[in-house]
Amino acid sequence: MKRFNFIAALILMYSVVSFSQITHQDSAIFIQPKNAFWDSIKTSLNNFYQRNDTVKAKAISLDFSKFDAPESLSDFTQYWHTPPISQGNTGTCWCFSTTSFLESDIYRQTKIKFKFSEMYTVYWEYVEKALGYVRSRGNQTLGQGSEANAVLRIWKKYGCVPEKDYTGLLNGQPFHDHSKLFNEISTYLKSLKESNAWDEKTVESTVKSILDHYLGTPPEKITVDGKEMTPKEYFDNVVKVNLDDYVALVSFSDRPYYTWVEYNVPDNWWHSKEYFNVPLDVYMSALNKSIRDGYTMALFGDVSEPGINGNAGLAVVPSYDIPSQYINANSRIFRFYNHTTGDDHGIHLIGYTQKDGKDWYLIKDSGSGSRNSTHPGYYFYSQDYVKLKMLGYMVNKSAIPEIAKRMNK
Repeated sequence: MKRFNFIAALILMYSVVSFSQITHQDSAIFIQPKNAFWDSIKTSLNNFYQRNDTVKAKAISLDFSKFDAPESLSDFTQYWHTPPISQGNTGTCWCFSTTSFLESDIYRQTKIKFKFSEMYTVYWEYVEKALGYVRSRGNQTLGQGSEANAVLRIWKKYGCVPEKDYTGLLNGQPFHDHSKLFNEISTYLKSLKESNAWDEKTVESTVKSILDHYLGTPPEKITVDGKEMTPKEYFDNVVKVNLDDYVALVSFSDRPYYTWVEYNVPDNWWHSKEYFNVPLDVYMSALNKSIRDGYTMALFGDVSEPGINGNAGLAVVPSYDIPSQYINANSRIFRFYNHTTGDDHGIHLIGYTQKDGKDWYLIKDSGSGSRNSTHPGYYFYSQDYVKLKMLGYMVNKSAIPEIAKRMNK
């Protein structure tokens, strides 16, 4: 009996200690999602196309009214960045976030302010994706999405242009909208399987004609300071950034650390293996040191969670999902394998602060959800959310010299 009482006491003591580690209990609520900015996009595009689209759904959410978080942009140390702009009704966050990141990092190095065209990059990525579809005989993911390092690949091959030289908007079009564009490209490419017409030149010409119709034809030459040049010459002679300086870090415990791995998500349609895999503590410490040393980062990961809300402008991990102390490499990879963590958005990390001993990050976001809070165009991400749900980030390798040394080995 004494042995039983002793064991029972130990169990009770362990339970008390364990539960005391959870500092608060978050509440879940069911809401009718509100996204006023997205509604304005849909209304404007409906008027432009003379159509009517309405979709309503209910969702589970964190009760953000009881969550203690930073309150304003002024709470954050932040670095120079171009103002937030909307990606409209497109799946091009990968380009908006990475372009913004490159603009900030070029400014960090040169103090020159550039504003590049996202849609010029997107145009050529659609072309490259179509060519990849032909070369794989249709065995390739089709979608509007891509990855951060696609921007580097496109700039190396096609150059880049200022935003003013190529907006990708038709005359009078209020927001970007690739729904019709992508439907035409997708329908055409899928038809190749039936016709067996795998001619690259024909496919490239056809896809370009679709893109030209919806986005406009990209410029073959632009004028900069009175000098005429091609987009490639503009990149080589004016922008002059070394794209090999940028690397992507990920943290997947199912693969060897300190090795280059493939990022196994659909938007990595060309199966890039240019992702350096590091332990989660290294991943987070490198991110925290980089942002404090003046570097920004392009993050990519999951934003389809009850802990992220555009009206609150916050991204957190509710305690009813997983308590903070249990967020680790195991809980992270578990969610990736059961598909509750996916790669569905790209964002730009531009600042940081601390509250109650925990890090918070200032995020610039091109998605519509970010436009509905008291800080439109931005989110405040908790360190727990980044640790659990952000699958990777691109950074200048000068920010991570010790990791960069291991890359070369």
